[in-house]
Amino acid sequence: MTRLSVELLAADPVEPITSAGHAQLGIAVLAGIAVIVLLITKFKLHAFLALTIGSLALGAFAGAPLDKVIASFTGGLGTTVAGVGVLIALGAILGKMLADSGGADQIVDTILAKAGGRSMPWAMVLIASVIGLPLFFEVGVVLLIPVVLMVAKRGNYSLMRIGIPALAGLSVMHGLVPPHPGPLVAIDAIGADLGVTLALGVLVAIPTVIIAGPLFSRYAARWVDVPAPDKMIPQRPSEDLEKRPGFGATLITILLPVILMLSKALVDIVIDDPENTTQRVFDVIGSPLIALLASVLLGIFTLLRPAGFGKERLTPLVEKGLAPIAGILLIVGAGGGFKQTLIDTGVGAMILEISEDWSIPALLLAWLIAVAIRLATGSATVATVSAAGLVAPLAADMSTTHAALLVLAIGAGSLFFSHVNDAGFWLVKEYFGLTVGQTIKTWSVMETIISVVAGGLVLLLSLII
Repeated sequence: MTRLSVELLAADPVEPITSAGHAQLGIAVLAGIAVIVLLITKFKLHAFLALTIGSLALGAFAGAPLDKVIASFTGGLGTTVAGVGVLIALGAILGKMLADSGGADQIVDTILAKAGGRSMPWAMVLIASVIGLPLFFEVGVVLLIPVVLMVAKRGNYSLMRIGIPALAGLSVMHGLVPPHPGPLVAIDAIGADLGVTLALGVLVAIPTVIIAGPLFSRYAARWVDVPAPDKMIPQRPSEDLEKRPGFGATLITILLPVILMLSKALVDIVIDDPENTTQRVFDVIGSPLIALLASVLLGIFTLLRPAGFGKERLTPLVEKGLAPIAGILLIVGAGGGFKQTLIDTGVGAMILEISEDWSIPALLLAWLIAVAIRLATGSATVATVSAAGLVAPLAADMSTTHAALLVLAIGAGSLFFSHVNDAGFWLVKEYFGLTVGQTIKTWSVMETIISVVAGGLVLLLSLII
């Protein structure tokens, strides 16, 4: 069991804060989620406020004292932000450095220079997957859309043949691979090992992105044959720069956190001795905080300096990188508060008992819960944090690998069928100049393929490892 899972268990009370039975707790869960869904979809309330109010509603319907509900919510919020807040902030800074320095464009242009013809969709999925590692989904879309549109226009390619692989690469990274907020908060809630989750996430991501990207794009291009809209080709960030960082240096900077975290996981498996000096060293350098911090510090020398950024530009860049993630941090924190309220009212224990009585595999149950919340709220992050809170008790007796697979099952479910209540749906629709129907035939179907394929691979892995 990891140190994080021990802390989470220690933070949970021995007795639930209410003596409500299963029927009342079931009604409380449905009512709490219904409040969240209604506030987000009907009243267009920010997810942070919706999760806060939904947590209070959950406690009220469960018959718990309001002061204890508030304590559970604030405690869960604080623990979650403390666990993943710094990591999200460092990821945002790295993403901003990558974008503003022209490093992202350098990766894109170098790979595209080597690709052509039938290999172009594969090049696009490779670019999106690499760029998608440190970037939030929305940032990745904004960065890659100009490339997708220009490649489709100049190469006379079908827009969907080029665009779907790029979107698939970004979406798979967003849902399955830390340090993205969704996987991080699920790892935090469940107490999974980050290195093992990262390794298994990459293993699941590769075949998933191939099927949902280059392979599916063949059919998407037939169903929706549209040209690239000229008016949506914005200026690329690096067009105003006189010079850009090198391809190799940029790639090393992006992959450094992944290499360090995977190295830690490998050393832990091979040595498995907490007192061993080598393992202790890798436990430090492979921790998410140090790995991401090292990448940010390296980026100052490999990304900013080669692009001609002086010391005076570093602070403004960091501030601009942090500003957009305020909402994400609040949503993730409120999701942690909702999770802790679920656990403290006894809902987690109830889910554990139900899964045993109904003989539903824990991984399938986690996927189904995430799917239901995703369909209702439209938010992959809300689906992830809510589902993680509901199924966290199922991980108590799981092995390290199966706890990691539980995180991935939630992440896969959180991507299911994006539709009109998802901001990403409208982002793709407007950038590509599609109708609602065309967006459903392409983007929504692609998201569903990702969810089903990744979920199936997670279940398959659970039978093997």
